[in-house]
Amino acid sequence: MDTATSHETGRIGYRDAVPEDVPVLVPLVESAYRGDSSRAGWTTEADILQGQRTDAEGVAAVITDPRSRLMVVERDGEVVACCQLEHRGEAAYFGMFAVRPELQGTGLGKRIIAEAERRVRELWDVREMHMTVISVREELIAWYERRGYRRTGRTTPFPYGDERFGVPQRDDLEFELLVKPLV
Repeated sequence: MDTATSHETGRIGYRDAVPEDVPVLVPLVESAYRGDSSRAGWTTEADILQGQRTDAEGVAAVITDPRSRLMVVERDGEVVACCQLEHRGEAAYFGMFAVRPELQGTGLGKRIIAEAERRVRELWDVREMHMTVISVREELIAWYERRGYRRTGRTTPFPYGDERFGVPQRDDLEFELLVKPLV
């Protein structure tokens, strides 16, 4: 387990998720994005999407997919964050990034994304990290831009009608691809 110590975040460790983590990871992801609990942080989607962000089946699928890793982040032995890393040829995909709402804004997210980038370079020798972000999430996109990601202008439609992704509260949602070179 990789560890580091920070005054704001405590002792941090990173590891790959196992199926036994699913009951902890689903509520973590939900709390970071949906419902009233998500409003304690700044990454909430509660005003644009209601319903679920993920479910046990979706999290388990990421954990068991041989092309993916679900990186679990622990602080002093307690799960506080996670992110999906998926090998896609010469790039890696970064998704399902969730930090407990009360820990958002402490610098933990910056550390996690840096560790994720380091890991995908080491694991898969990829040249880029890709992610998709709902294009109306300007504050979140700006945060990623400060980490070196750039907007591509390439978008994909939001899956309206598929409640596995939530219940949209607006009709202008789409995903935009963000890319960062890792060389």
